[in-house]
Amino acid sequence: MAKRLIPSFNRILVEKIIPPSKTNSGILLPEKTPKLNSGKVVAVGPGAQDRDGKHIPVNLKEGDTVLLPEYGGTEVKLGEKEYHLYRDDDILGTLHD
Repeated sequence: MAKRLIPSFNRILVEKIIPPSKTNSGILLPEKTPKLNSGKVVAVGPGAQDRDGKHIPVNLKEGDTVLLPEYGGTEVKLGEKEYHLYRDDDILGTLHD
């Protein structure tokens, strides 16, 4: 049975997107290709409270593709997979096709 992590407060759990190192036809891609530091939101906390006790919801939802900061986040290992835990306001933006 796999464990599931539900983030606390305004935190989100992200699985980083690793760009492919070769194409479908087997051509190796150079490592100098610029890569976007992005990830997919796996789980979202319930949100935080302000000083007056008012609920502040998280702006993201599960399945969103997000732009991550270069540094930060907490690495979390669940089973064989690696995830990163960020605060909602650490996320730089969402990516759309």
